[in-house]
Amino acid sequence: MTSGTIYGVGLGPGDPDLMSVRADRLLRNARHVAYFRKAGHVGQARAIAGALLPAEATEFPMEYPVTTEIPLSDPRYNQLLSEFYASCTGHLRSLSLKGEDVVVLCEGDPFFYGSFMHLHSRLHGKVPISVVPAVTGMSGAWTATGTPITWGDDVLTVLMGTLPEDALVRHMRDTDALVVMKIGRNFDKVCRALARSGLADRAWLVERAAMPDQTITPLSDVRNQVAPYFSIILVHGQGRRP
Repeated sequence: MTSGTIYGVGLGPGDPDLMSVRADRLLRNARHVAYFRKAGHVGQARAIAGALLPAEATEFPMEYPVTTEIPLSDPRYNQLLSEFYASCTGHLRSLSLKGEDVVVLCEGDPFFYGSFMHLHSRLHGKVPISVVPAVTGMSGAWTATGTPITWGDDVLTVLMGTLPEDALVRHMRDTDALVVMKIGRNFDKVCRALARSGLADRAWLVERAAMPDQTITPLSDVRNQVAPYFSIILVHGQGRRP
């Protein structure tokens, strides 16, 4: 029996209209669908897919065993996630070996800081696997501001808010344009780093880019202590132009 293909399908930043034609086709014809979610939640990827999935498709929600309950530095964090990804991989591989194709729904782009990468690394070379790229969340965010993120020779740096403050400052001082992801509980730390880098007055907070409740706010006007999970901070480049 020929093995089925595992498809990692990027759905873009949140608006189904930004999905690729290939992604749309795979969703509409899916027999088996898998997606990540936090326990007790629908899951953002599943919400984006909405009614595009056939009613008869078999769904496999992959519920994270831990998100923010314990710190990243705790050895249990990697252990729990490693066991979780191994379990998910086993299920997907068993379907593939039965000749079934599986569509794995991915927020943003599957190969850009996405959970699908952890499945891909475990499945690659063992069963057929295909990745469908998509518009990234950061692209949706800077487009929402109505201003180009880079000009001319600008260097763009993408940082995770989970980095130590001094590391954030070092990278921020060495770039022209900036994207900071994974804000959430790191909001205050990221704001301090931006202030130390002299970038705070140029920064924007975009929440839920390309979603119905999208907001765009100069960082200097933000008073929240914890930004939503789907938040990105931007600093636009000011580089060479004609």
